Order: sequence, then structure tokens, then C-alpha cells
Amino acid sequence: MIGLLALFLALVWMLRDEKDKTRPLLVFALVLNLCYGWLLSVVMGKEDGLLPWKYDLFLLQLDASLGISAGSIALSLQGFWRIPLNVTYQLMVPMMICWYFVTRNRNRSGSLVLAYVAELAMGPLLYAMLPACGPAYAFGSNWLDPPPATAHLIRFSGMPNAFPSLHLGTAMVFVLYAEGKLWRGISLAFFIGTALATISTGEHYFIDLVAGLAFGSFAANAGYRRFRSALFYLGIAVSWSAAIRFAFPFLLAHPGVVGSCAALTGALAILAVLREWRLDPHRRLSARLGDSPMPQASPSQMPLSEAHAD
Repeated sequence: MIGLLALFLALVWMLRDEKDKTRPLLVFALVLNLCYGWLLSVVMGKEDGLLPWKYDLFLLQLDASLGISAGSIALSLQGFWRIPLNVTYQLMVPMMICWYFVTRNRNRSGSLVLAYVAELAMGPLLYAMLPACGPAYAFGSNWLDPPPATAHLIRFSGMPNAFPSLHLGTAMVFVLYAEGKLWRGISLAFFIGTALATISTGEHYFIDLVAGLAFGSFAANAGYRRFRSALFYLGIAVSWSAAIRFAFPFLLAHPGVVGSCAALTGALAILAVLREWRLDPHRRLSARLGDSPMPQASPSQMPLSEAHAD
């Protein structure tokens, strides 16, 4: 609904000044994003038919091993907070478009689009690797306080789009592409709001957000064309999926390992943000191209004719 409203407003804005070549780009981007949303629903629907068995109870048990209950967090965020957090959750598409124009002013919009493509292409593959739907879909009206149960596969119909959290991953991309105190502050506020919104709406478990940090770092590095770093962070996200699917008894028997890996994943995401924010635009371009900035020659090192010309 918010996406359609944004498209309508963009059309009105475009028609008010048909000479501005930037405005049709916004409309095209919104149409493309809405079409992708429809295509993703189709793909997820096909995955649901092929993968009817879901791992939601596994994710619920991992949250418990971390000492964190998504339902308890969500319960404290009901009432007044539910409305702004629900709006924040629905604002992802407009924010993706907004961030495109924010980075466009700094000649990085092409890089951001590549990050979006990497994220949206790999997301369904990871969803298929560990299909889960989220508490609100797996436990229905009891999702705020799901009944205790041992971890086992449960069969129900629902699009597998919980692990990892693409919402938090995309918010992580915004943080890694933000420049200046204002936009960094906005990106951090939206990141925190998205994290709370994914929990309060019952869309995700807490462990989904942990993997989402690594997934967002992968997408951002792919956008910057740092492919080795991108593969490193993608490997972390894939490792989480593989460990939960194939080594869950070990994880359940060693909660300290789960907590340590979750803390390490969070620390690596923080280091990625600190590294990115310390790079000035010229060094970022050099890092992306895989070279180093060319040193400037001093007047004493210049040929005599050039020194006099200066």
C-alpha cells in the first residue's frame, strides 16, 4: 500500500516538471521495485510448494539458547509502539528509492544498485536453504507466547522468507552507504527501527537478525565490487544456514558456541561499518578499483619546466 502511494506521488511529481530528467528515473525505479516484489512473491510461492517443511522451531530454540525471546521483545513493543514500527517495516521500498537518490549525488548510485541486485538475487537462495516463515506465520495467534516444543520440522503453507532477515540486511546496506553525520544518523535510526519492527510484527526471530547483519555486509561489499570481502560475509550467512540445518543438535548442546558465533557476527558487522565510515570518497573508489591513490609529486620532484609552469 505504501509502495503504491509512493508511486502515485512520484507520478504527480514527475508530471509537474517534464523537463527534469531525474524524475522519470524515480518513477521507473518504483515500478521496477514493485514488479520485483510481485516476482519475489511468485518465487516464494513456488518455494513454499516445493519446501512445505519449515525450520521455525529450530530458530525458536536457537533464540532460547541465546536467552532471547522474540515474543517477549515483541510483547513489550505492542500498543503505542506497534503503529510507528509497523510503518517503519513498510517503508523499506521508499527508503531504497530514497537512498538511491542520496547516493546519486555522490556518484555511487550504480554501486548501490549492484548491492540491491546482489541482495535480492541471493536472498531467495538462502531462504530455500533454510525455509522458515517467522513466528506470526508458524504459531498464529499464539506467536507472542508460543507453546514449548522440541525442535522438529513443521509442515504448513507460508512463504519461506525469515532466515536471514532481508529487511535488516537492507537497512545494513543503508548504514554502509551513508556519508556525513546527518545521513549516518538517519541510517542508524532506520536500522534500529527496522530491527525492532521485524520483531514486533512477528516477521522474524532474533537469530534471523544476526544472520541479516552478515548478509547486508555481503551485499554492500558486492556493490563496492570488493568481491573477496563479499564472499567472506556471504560465507558467514551461508555457514549459519548450514549449521542450523545440518548441525543443529551440536548447536543446541553447546549454547556457548551459538552465543560466541552470534557475538562474532555482530562484531564483524560493526567493524565493517567502522571501516566504511573511515574511508574518504577517494580512498573508497581506490579500494573498489583495487588500486591505491597516486601520490602527488612535490615541486622538487617535478621536471624543471613543469615547476616553472606552476
